[in-house]
Amino acid sequence: MNPNIKPSNRGVLAAVIDPDALTAATHTSGWVSMVDFGAIMAVIMAGTLGASATVDAKLEQATDSSGTGTKDISGKAITQLTQAGTDSDKQAIINCRSDELDVNNSFTHVRLSITVGTATSDGGGLILGFDGRYQPVADASTVDEVVD
Repeated sequence: MNPNIKPSNRGVLAAVIDPDALTAATHTSGWVSMVDFGAIMAVIMAGTLGASATVDAKLEQATDSSGTGTKDISGKAITQLTQAGTDSDKQAIINCRSDELDVNNSFTHVRLSITVGTATSDGGGLILGFDGRYQPVADASTVDEVVD
């Protein structure tokens, strides 16, 4: 570890699904270019789940930042969280390396997709980018402040 590199430069907040009361629908982050990162980590945060609610989350890939050709990344989905399974106030993590995308077919972008079923539930998610190929890598546009 190089002590001259700040932790906020080693792991960059690349995209978010803002923490909120998420309606029973699919909520997605912005697209993250894997050209910038060697790997990403998606963090799914379930707060209080509504009555009979379910939460599914997965990573999707596309060939550009507008989502062209969107499809799932194989093996990059969590086990469903449920209110009945006492999964309120739990988190899940999905790791993904850039070489796990369909690079042979020019897939370069990733996003997090969280689907809430049945009832509005508290939740959110974020994607952290690691191993930036070019330093410094910019944080998501929603990052208001980084304190050194």
